[in-house]
Amino acid sequence: MNRRILPILGVVIALPTLALVAQARVPELLSAVAEPPELLEGCGDVPEAVALAEELRDRALRIERYMASIDSRKADLMQAETTLRERLAELRALKGAASARRDGDTEAVRGDIDQLIAVYDQMKPAEAAAILTNLPADFAAEILVRVRPETGARIIAAVEPRQAALLTAQMGARSVRNP
Repeated sequence: MNRRILPILGVVIALPTLALVAQARVPELLSAVAEPPELLEGCGDVPEAVALAEELRDRALRIERYMASIDSRKADLMQAETTLRERLAELRALKGAASARRDGDTEAVRGDIDQLIAVYDQMKPAEAAAILTNLPADFAAEILVRVRPETGARIIAAVEPRQAALLTAQMGARSVRNP
């Protein structure tokens, strides 16, 4: 007779469970509830059961607080990520603008230098030599390197020998630095 009751009890227990699964209420079964009213029903006089129920309630409350904290941190992280992405886009735009401005400035400087070189190419060698000897040696060497070779040779020939040697050394050093 006991063997006949077991299958019946199994069906009685399995049917409500299957009904809950069919209704997709599994998450409700697995979620923590801080104060289940039926938890202590019939066990109020057993101190171990009361202590266990209180411990479970405390744990459920801690889990709920922890989950709320995680959700809050998750929201904070998403906000921070959004802010960082916006800032990164701003910085990339600024970098592009700065690069374009720098490229424009570099082109302007190159244009100015090319114009200066053209002026020295058109000057008489003695006049150019007089001016170059009063300029810093590295700047004068840069100009001499960029003028036409025959103009540069005439200018160096017009400079006093000691200054010419210094300018020639600067020109050589420049060529070594910028191969």
